[in-house]
Amino acid sequence: MKWEERLLVRRLNRGDATALSEVYERCRDDLLRLAGAMLHDGPAAEDIVQDVFVAFAAAAPTFRLTGSLKGYLATCVANAARNRLKAAVRRRTTDLDAAADLASQNERPDRWMALSEQFERVSNAMADLPAEQREVIALHVYGDMAFREIAQWQQASIKTVQSRYRYGLDKLRSALNDEVAR
Repeated sequence: MKWEERLLVRRLNRGDATALSEVYERCRDDLLRLAGAMLHDGPAAEDIVQDVFVAFAAAAPTFRLTGSLKGYLATCVANAARNRLKAAVRRRTTDLDAAADLASQNERPDRWMALSEQFERVSNAMADLPAEQREVIALHVYGDMAFREIAQWQQASIKTVQSRYRYGLDKLRSALNDEVAR
């Protein structure tokens, strides 16, 4: 973590409202871009970023940071966007004609159940990854960010980001293969 971020976090811990404003101004555009890329909905992306900052402001007095502040907030935004997408899928309703069309397309409930279980396995495996690897994978896959952008975001070299991505995918592959073998 850079010294500037350490100072900001200390100021946040002391209740300095201008520090929160500085964090917002520094990170807002990148966070909006990430949420927008994941949700493909500008107003929803703004809502997500706003919600993350409200939660961040509430936690500011006790907030402790070991990595990049912007990276932490990006992970929060990516998680919130993912949760919003999952909730939207659960809430989605279809009219009777659309339901009849779906039923006639030979989509079986067991297929949907298998996909749901597969999604849960991947989510659990992602949660077990080290934070830096999980963040790179989330930003690259869900946020559609290039390694160069992630490197700037994490304040790391492109090679480091690519290594985190590769090692994270290897760990995911291994974890998922181990689970299938059980």
